[in-house]
Amino acid sequence: MTGDPLLRIESIHLAFGGVKALRGVSLEVRRGEIFSIIGPNGAGKTVCLNCINGLYHPQQGRILFEGRDLAGLRPSRRAALGISRTFQKIELFSGMTVLDNIRLGRHLHMRTGLLAGTVYLGKTAREELAHREFIEREIIDFLEMTHLRDRVVGMLPYGLQKRVELARALALNPRLLLLDEPMAGLNLEEVEDMARFIIDINEEERWRVTCLLVEHDMGVVMDISHRVAVLNFGEKIAEGTPAEVQADPQVHQAYLGEEEDVYTSRR
Repeated sequence: MTGDPLLRIESIHLAFGGVKALRGVSLEVRRGEIFSIIGPNGAGKTVCLNCINGLYHPQQGRILFEGRDLAGLRPSRRAALGISRTFQKIELFSGMTVLDNIRLGRHLHMRTGLLAGTVYLGKTAREELAHREFIEREIIDFLEMTHLRDRVVGMLPYGLQKRVELARALALNPRLLLLDEPMAGLNLEEVEDMARFIIDINEEERWRVTCLLVEHDMGVVMDISHRVAVLNFGEKIAEGTPAEVQADPQVHQAYLGEEEDVYTSRR
């Protein structure tokens, strides 16, 4: 990690009618880290991600990415700046193949104009081949999906669909990857695979992607995160290293009623 901020959230507020989903939340995600947001159900974790990628717009506060204020930018524009994400509920085209779903995540990098794109020759053909090589060599091989490339997504098990969604997010070649509960619904082996992929995406020289993770699996969070923030009823109540967060009495109080081993490491 270089330590300089890639993403800065400054006192954002968001309310839906009389329900205050976020109340003055401030966060700073440093370049090169895995930063996790945890909290009980309804704490505002996914709402926070939706504000970052532009699905929601805070009524107060600012969100800055590489020093640029994101106010007024649509999700597609934020994606073009290098912010990619996966979703809590899988958002794939179930009738399309794995390869075609991943290709959709690459469309923002296409530079050929509409007219040139109607003729598959010259520059258009070279660009298409370059993107295809990137997808197949850098993403499909990396995520161990070579045998799945031509399978229809809707016919795949849930855990593999989660992997396809991660692949599509990587096709954008992001600088910031937002991961909304990537472990949800996975069995133990799939969770371990997903955690390994996230670590590699963050650490390997080819990727070096900063990751912002929302997750309920505390074993995974405490194992792979550099820093953790805790939300409760739309407010940040703690932030620090995994060890510091585990020792915070406010965090224990927020999780009152959860299993006693909520922070147990998988290692």
